Amino acid sequence: MLSRTSRGNEGIVKMALTMTSGPAIESVSLDDAKAHLRIDGSSEDALIASLILTSRLHIEAALGLALVQQSWRLILDGWPRGGVVRVPLSPLTSVAEVRVKNADGLFEVVPSADYVVVVAGRPQRLLAKSIWPTPGVAAAGVEIDFTAGYGSAAEDVPAPIRQALLLLMAHWYEHRDPIEIGAPQTSVPHAVNRLLSPYRPVRV
Repeated sequence: MLSRTSRGNEGIVKMALTMTSGPAIESVSLDDAKAHLRIDGSSEDALIASLILTSRLHIEAALGLALVQQSWRLILDGWPRGGVVRVPLSPLTSVAEVRVKNADGLFEVVPSADYVVVVAGRPQRLLAKSIWPTPGVAAAGVEIDFTAGYGSAAEDVPAPIRQALLLLMAHWYEHRDPIEIGAPQTSVPHAVNRLLSPYRPVRV
């Protein structure tokens, strides 16, 4: 049986985020990318596919988003101050399981009826209905498995994000020569930033 602690007794805790299942498809297909680049042949398919992947990862990291649906594990040393768990990826689709490690090093599942998943706003949050169970270990005592993404199809991703991905992919396709990091050629085109601006988290 896990001991419990009242909210607010925990300080700031370290967290780690691990992907457990990646998206089944990319947000932009190879055919769409080749049409955007006006390429008919297949000799550069591998390169273009890698640029699609790199562009998607860049956008997701910059915005704290998951585009096509994917599964992740959030690992915490303990519960944050106030007991409010802020999920670092949006949009949150579902929470599969919350687990807390006891003093024997075994995980115990927190019943879903004991917490609320708040999907409104960013970041989305988990709130305990009363108090969270206290981990019995000092580090990595909490695991939260969740799914995030706009949907399972590429078309579920907002059109401005997909267009930004195409522009970024094309920019990197056209600038493949070795250049100094920080040079003007390496900067992200302004059009990409403008398209992504509405999806950036608002800091208050």
